[in-house]
Amino acid sequence: MSAAWLLRRVALIGLTLLAVSFLVFAATQILPGNAAAMILGENATPDQLEALTLQLGLDRPWPVQYAHWLAGIARGQLGQSLALNTPISDLLGQALVRSLVLAGATLVVVACAGISLGVAAAMYRGTWIDLLVSLVATLGVALPEFVTATLLLVWLAGPENGLFPSGGYVPLAEGIRPFVAHMVLPVTALSLVLLAHVSRQVRSEMSDVLRTDYVRTAILKGLPSRTVLRRHALRNALAPAIAVLALDVGYLLGGILVVEEVFAWPGLGRLLIFALQNRDLPLIQAGTLLIAAVYAGSNLAADIAYAALDRRVQYA
Repeated sequence: MSAAWLLRRVALIGLTLLAVSFLVFAATQILPGNAAAMILGENATPDQLEALTLQLGLDRPWPVQYAHWLAGIARGQLGQSLALNTPISDLLGQALVRSLVLAGATLVVVACAGISLGVAAAMYRGTWIDLLVSLVATLGVALPEFVTATLLLVWLAGPENGLFPSGGYVPLAEGIRPFVAHMVLPVTALSLVLLAHVSRQVRSEMSDVLRTDYVRTAILKGLPSRTVLRRHALRNALAPAIAVLALDVGYLLGGILVVEEVFAWPGLGRLLIFALQNRDLPLIQAGTLLIAAVYAGSNLAADIAYAALDRRVQYA
């Protein structure tokens, strides 16, 4: 991996975010209709409309508005939330940390469980283990997050069971046990679909790798099966799974919006839903751009990890 390739990718990410920023700005500012009237509603007085128009800068031409917004983002000044009267940077910072905790725990569960299930299905291909893994994967793909989240609430957090909290967030400072207990159901709801993707990908790749000549040679030389699996087969089978995980980050960001709302998890997804419900344009713009930046960064990290796992991959 060369430095020139890395700089080019970073430049492309910058151009992508610039395009996303324009589309977000266009969707919230340039479309027909008075944005101030949309925010305040039909009962707003002319004085209120004029004050909000001046506050948002809607009286200026849209290129000037867009340039002023970009300049503020470059300086780290995202503006003020209209609904909460709080700096947007503070709101997004707290919500992003909570969403990253939820997403990080989900990715760890998906990576560990998905790889293990995929390897087991490939090693015992055609047996009941393979059939069970395929059944779990099929159910995971067939059930969307809002269905699994609702079922988990009914089965594991209802008034009769109450094994886990039905929602909310507890900081880690208040104890590891309540912190983890509030994460179990959201992480489970997010993991099922992604677990299906990863396990099926690993099963397919591992099945192909186990039939290659170099794996057969390693077995014929008398190497233990665990050594052959860990040092030779698994490394080559993991590279495509990394790419699947990177693509699933975008799916995860979309699923978080639903799961955070169902389980009342105060993360980025719930904050964006609140902004949409209250027509908080500055918060919508900044939040959407932040999600695009996280997705672009995750794809870059996946490409770097792919090259680290597979030495044959060279980015020139």
